[in-house]
Amino acid sequence: MNEITRFLFVGGMSALFNWSSRFLFSVWFSYEVSVTLAFFVGLTSGFCLMRMLVFKSSKKTVLHQASYFLVINLFALALTWSVSVYLAKSFFPMIGLTQGAEGIAHMIGIVAPIITSYFGHKYLTFR
Repeated sequence: MNEITRFLFVGGMSALFNWSSRFLFSVWFSYEVSVTLAFFVGLTSGFCLMRMLVFKSSKKTVLHQASYFLVINLFALALTWSVSVYLAKSFFPMIGLTQGAEGIAHMIGIVAPIITSYFGHKYLTFR
């Protein structure tokens, strides 16, 4: 598999961890807090998997990689959270979508930063 394919595969696995853990967090927290907590589940799994499977040849220290990974993903969190909350709380109710709206909105929010994350990690985190 080429790098982009590995990135999409690993990103998909991390997104699945992110998305599915949000349902667990929603048992105890609001939707907005659950989206944020779930993001960190995806962040942690994503970092470990990206280092092992996608960007293996990086010469930077783990601390440097983790720092950049966190900063880039904080921008992704802002986009994920904004898209997820807007769709679930405003747009979907406006068009009459209520069944499964939070799950659908969260998945769209997770997918939103894929392109910026790839280039950020390729050229900054794991270069």
